[in-house]
Amino acid sequence: MNTKKKVAFYTLGCKLNFSETSTIARSFQEEGFDRVDFEEVADIYVINTCSVTDNADKQFKQVVKKAMKLNDKAFVAAVGCYAQLKPEELAAVDGVDLVLGATEKFKITDYINDLSKNDMGEVHSCEIEEADFYVGSYSIGDRTRAFLKVQDGCDYKCTYCTIPLARGISRSDALENVLKNAYEISQQNIKEIVLTGVNIGDYGKGEFGNKKHEHTFLELVQALDQVEGIERLRISSIEPNLLKNETIDFVANSRTFVPHFHIPLQSGSNAILRLMKRRYMRELYAERVAKIREVMPHACIGVDVIVGFPGETDEHFLETYHFLNDLDISYLHVFTYSERDNTEAALMNDVVPANVRAKRSKMLRGLSVKKRRSFYESQLGTSRTVLFEGENKEGYIHGFTENYVKVKTPWNPELVNTLHEVNLTRIDDDGGVRLEFASSESHTEPVRVL
Repeated sequence: MNTKKKVAFYTLGCKLNFSETSTIARSFQEEGFDRVDFEEVADIYVINTCSVTDNADKQFKQVVKKAMKLNDKAFVAAVGCYAQLKPEELAAVDGVDLVLGATEKFKITDYINDLSKNDMGEVHSCEIEEADFYVGSYSIGDRTRAFLKVQDGCDYKCTYCTIPLARGISRSDALENVLKNAYEISQQNIKEIVLTGVNIGDYGKGEFGNKKHEHTFLELVQALDQVEGIERLRISSIEPNLLKNETIDFVANSRTFVPHFHIPLQSGSNAILRLMKRRYMRELYAERVAKIREVMPHACIGVDVIVGFPGETDEHFLETYHFLNDLDISYLHVFTYSERDNTEAALMNDVVPANVRAKRSKMLRGLSVKKRRSFYESQLGTSRTVLFEGENKEGYIHGFTENYVKVKTPWNPELVNTLHEVNLTRIDDDGGVRLEFASSESHTEPVRVL
């Protein structure tokens, strides 16, 4: 009879959180727990929280309710950014038994002595200045791709952002340990690794506990490119001022790094960028995009942008809109500005009304649809390699090309976690691009790009 306790995990937020959840899950398994899906009845539910937007805060309460419906006697633990920023607030949520901050979350099994429900959540949260050491993490078994954490924390002081308050100073994993983790991932038949962190372009700072850079981000990607057994490496979000031309040139000619960049812009108005205390102007951003297009014309370029920041007039917003419209990018991630406690921006004047923020967000989301369509059209007639993922979504299997074109084809379990060369042929009426397997493949069903 199996008497092992069962633990389930739910992750809110970014790729970095996914990598850390996976590492925390492995610590439970090493202590003899059985990991189960969050949809199943478990003895412990661990929720890795995010606090980038108001929506993430609200989602946390919904996830706790979901856990309590599955098992009202289950022990519920909250970790992550929201847990560091507002531990008492989380502890007061009905059903929460334990709240762990930035340094405590990786020692969660030490805090679980018994699984008795508490009337009020127990809090163990450090002062963020104490979050000055590095814990390596990577995800395995959750998705076809693995997320490999290479850096944590941030020394930037963007006026809208709580991440430095939630994760502490910028610090990096030792290069030797990053390579070891990458090799371990490669041995698990995982075809793609996504590099992740809070500010990965700052890699090397805080390595071995030193403030100075022991290695650069370029040296990191050069070393990873030599790790045997990895088919693809993908860079997640990287600041434009830290994405150097040398790195772009290296990616263009590398063995494993794919032609896909996600570069936060946040605003196309220099006046707003100054208010945000970003470390570049729009001219530098345009230079980075032009450099990528010069050496990798087929690259996918994603952009983060915030609308409705305090002081953003109609003129400022139109600056952003026209700048993005003229820029040769592939898609947008649009964020509607929301006030965050303990940030400079929350105290600024000239607050943009909520309905105006929503209107601007809708306009940029529409622009994103246009940009993605244009990017897909530019890929017609080319041959790409698709990595198929593992989920059956309404009878279809999905995958991504190296330059992040999303495709689907009728479900076939034999395709899961495999790479296939395909030809991009035409755009369907539903906006998808139809693909066909290369002639060497035995499949006859077409594949559509979404």
